[in-house]
Amino acid sequence: MKNPVIAVLAGGTSAEREVSLGSGLACAVALARSFPTRLFDVTANALPAGLDASQHVVFSTLHGTFGEDGGMQRLLDAAHIHYAGCDAASSALTMDKTRTKDAAAARGVRVPKALLFAGTNRPAVESVVAQLGTNLVVKPNAEGSSVGLSLVSSRDQLAAALAKITVGTWLVEQRIVGRELSVGVLDGKAMGVVEIRPKSGVYDYASKYTAGATEYFAPAPLDAGETSAVRHAAETAYAACGCRDYARVDFMRSAQNELYLLEINTLPGMKETSLLPKSAGCVGLDFTALVKEMVTPALRRFHAADVSSET
Repeated sequence: MKNPVIAVLAGGTSAEREVSLGSGLACAVALARSFPTRLFDVTANALPAGLDASQHVVFSTLHGTFGEDGGMQRLLDAAHIHYAGCDAASSALTMDKTRTKDAAAARGVRVPKALLFAGTNRPAVESVVAQLGTNLVVKPNAEGSSVGLSLVSSRDQLAAALAKITVGTWLVEQRIVGRELSVGVLDGKAMGVVEIRPKSGVYDYASKYTAGATEYFAPAPLDAGETSAVRHAAETAYAACGCRDYARVDFMRSAQNELYLLEINTLPGMKETSLLPKSAGCVGLDFTALVKEMVTPALRRFHAADVSSET
């Protein structure tokens, strides 16, 4: 039985290209400790040259549009190339924050109230306030890394945030004030709960990628019952969205101790200091062990297909 090369895809064409390049390099170095590995820099919305279904299993670190929304996954499926992580349908669903929350809410996971709108048809300020109040988050419906995020707390701020929007699909969402929590899910099982405390009070792009701007607590200072509830909610949301292999699930816990799902990241940041590795560290998995576990189900699928083709 032949052993494939792990093809790590990094870069991509989205607003998160630089973040993805960092994730890809870190994962390629770690995977190379266990497997033959090759790093591919993806520069177009297409399969990179040199990928071969008979030789490669893909480990993608492409964040954002095309990489995370099912675009790359559909191309890999069409080329019969096995890959780690969620399939095309689940990737497309989870990239859409509204569909994600609808699926999770149907399984009993609490989600913030929100309005979905097109950039070409922005809602009136008073209509939004009447339905959701003035303490709000305005964000794209299908972007990651807090790209385009605005926090508003007045009618004037809401009007200004809406006025900047001309294209795309957007959300205005009730802002849940409280503790931000993140949980990695590996093969359907939740790992440790990580608490995120940005010093600015807002976990935006700058807080995520500026050294020292955010404190992380892994594991989060929660009691056993609270930790269990967060982990259960993460597993429920993951299953509700048809996720596969791994994902990161993010929540806000309100001052009233109510847990609200924010989003599911199927291809989250994957440097050694990223949230998913922090979650894994809580259950005894270092970065090298984590990436090995993340790619293992795809290797099983590759070998199962290889065996079936020989019989």
